[in-house]
Amino acid sequence: MWKIVLGAVSASSLLGLVMLFSPSALVPALSSEVSLTQAPAASATPTTLVHLFEWTWADIATECETYLGPNGYRAVQISPPHEHIVLADYGYPWWQRYQVVSYQLESRSGSRADLQAMIDRCRDAGVAIYADAVINHMTGFESGVGSAGTRFSKYDYPDLYASEDFHNCRQPVTNYDDAENVTQCELVGLADLNTSSNAVQTTIVDYMSELVDMGVAGFRIDAAKHIRNEELGQILDQLRDRHPDTNLYIYQEVIDPGTEAIRKQDFYDSGNVLDFKYGRFIGEAFLGLEGETLANLQTLGEGWGLAPSSQAVVFTDNHDKQRGHGGGGDYLTYKNGDLYALANVFMLAFPYGKPQVMSSFAFDDSEQGPPAEADGTTRPVYQNGQANCSDEWVCEHRWPAISGMVGFRNATQSVAEVTNWWSNQANQIAFGRGNLGFVAINREAEPLTHTFQTQLPQGRYCNVVQGGLSADGAACANNAKVVLVNRAGQFTATLPEMTALALHVEAKLSR
Repeated sequence: MWKIVLGAVSASSLLGLVMLFSPSALVPALSSEVSLTQAPAASATPTTLVHLFEWTWADIATECETYLGPNGYRAVQISPPHEHIVLADYGYPWWQRYQVVSYQLESRSGSRADLQAMIDRCRDAGVAIYADAVINHMTGFESGVGSAGTRFSKYDYPDLYASEDFHNCRQPVTNYDDAENVTQCELVGLADLNTSSNAVQTTIVDYMSELVDMGVAGFRIDAAKHIRNEELGQILDQLRDRHPDTNLYIYQEVIDPGTEAIRKQDFYDSGNVLDFKYGRFIGEAFLGLEGETLANLQTLGEGWGLAPSSQAVVFTDNHDKQRGHGGGGDYLTYKNGDLYALANVFMLAFPYGKPQVMSSFAFDDSEQGPPAEADGTTRPVYQNGQANCSDEWVCEHRWPAISGMVGFRNATQSVAEVTNWWSNQANQIAFGRGNLGFVAINREAEPLTHTFQTQLPQGRYCNVVQGGLSADGAACANNAKVVLVNRAGQFTATLPEMTALALHVEAKLSR
């Protein structure tokens, strides 16, 4: 959602090269984007969602075919597809996408036809599309023009909503201890829809139903916290009733610090929730704040105030948190370089919740929109057939450490527990996922040499933080280190500072 801009804190990029026990060539840093030439993703059901923030529909379609599908990503969260306000005087900020003008499927990501083509191409590549549904509000401006040319005023949207379709408060939310104030008043001045109205509910369901008819497989519900949970439940029940044979995936934005009137558990009946505490805990541990260490993460779970694993979508950062929005907190972002990559290694290895990976565009100003021409047209990620993941588009989902761990997550999903936990009681940790995988992380400023006990079968494994199997299964891609696990399930390795190692059975060499 659009929130008051507080500014994002950047940190130094920490660089490291992963080297292991026996000699090997130097390999790219964890946060480098490299060209992968490796075996197709494993046959296990994909588990990881990626948010391709502000990508165009054409670029997402190509990325599904060339990278996401082959590397085992489950789904893409797309930016809101509806007609949005256009704010040239503000430099076309990212948050204009979260100010709704109409439900026409014409946005700066592309046309309705572009959207349909993307959905079809991604589905054919084995990747589902989840749309960001902004259904709590419309715009916060007195008047303007939308991305499809629609003229509007704050409480009048032609052929869609009139003044009677909005709540009567018409003042900003001021008291998060008062549920009525949160759900009936205006989030940062955005015109708040009266979601108790049958007419409003039907209009919202019509919009979401059109997307389902096009092939959208799920929805992120933006600003769900600002909609009465029973009213949101009614909307989603109607949507499901229209599509009884479609297993829609719903996850809801409910920022719950644990001290306010509205709690994330209020929304469990409607779907999963984005658990904002998870990323804060990860950030505090990897940054070493308040005495936190990686060793403490062994018990990360419901006892920490998190949603149950089956209800939680977890993330290290998202488009709000990397800009310092949504209640603050110490979240890692791409600006933390390899420290951020290590945090994602942990998230994808640790069996809790459904992981969401962030894929950003670079920014200095927290209101800055995506890379664009002078008229606000988004510049493509793909140029001359190649993804331009360097200066403008960050593409964290392509970083070797993150992409490799998506395969690890898929390969180990049937073991929903941590085994063989080891730590130095500080910031060097290791743990297994039964006989399917094992990971070690060195967050400290000195090397880690250790003999690790695993439950892995004997054999030669690729360190998937560096690269998976080559296409023929006989070597490791990208000069990834080969690790030998002996008959007792043990291996010895040296991890330099700020590096990680991960092995799984579907990245085991065939010979």
